[in-house]
Amino acid sequence: MGFWRCLVFIIVLGIVSFALGRLLPKKWFHFDRAPFRAFGWEKDGRVYTKLGIHRWQSRVPDMSRIFPELMPAKSLDRLPDQTGLLTMIQETCMAETVHVVLCLFGIACLWLWPGFGGTAVYAVYVLLGNLPFILIQRYNRPRLVRMYRRREKQKEGTT
Repeated sequence: MGFWRCLVFIIVLGIVSFALGRLLPKKWFHFDRAPFRAFGWEKDGRVYTKLGIHRWQSRVPDMSRIFPELMPAKSLDRLPDQTGLLTMIQETCMAETVHVVLCLFGIACLWLWPGFGGTAVYAVYVLLGNLPFILIQRYNRPRLVRMYRRREKQKEGTT
């Protein structure tokens, strides 16, 4: 019974957090401020290259592929303009926030199913369902920010 309570809770939490994430104003997310700015130990995202994120990030579920009408594509197939880059950067901030909140609220599994079962469900939920996505955002954001700032400098040079 505890497993099913945890599962239903996680599903409802995911749906609610996805909806709230879509409703939050993008202007609330500042890539150049904590906690979204890269920490020094992250080496501007290069530390995540050592984890091989560039090799597996395209294999995990991506909500922009599942709900393309609700979310902008997270692909650089075409060179995005300055506004498109900023939107992508803000999306990484919003996605990271949602996954961190999911980790925090997921602690309820420990209450819904006390003991080893709830702990196991919560550990799997965090380690497989949220942590990879947080790491992907932290890996991609510095690269997008570099592109954004390069475009900004180019734009300033032409005006």
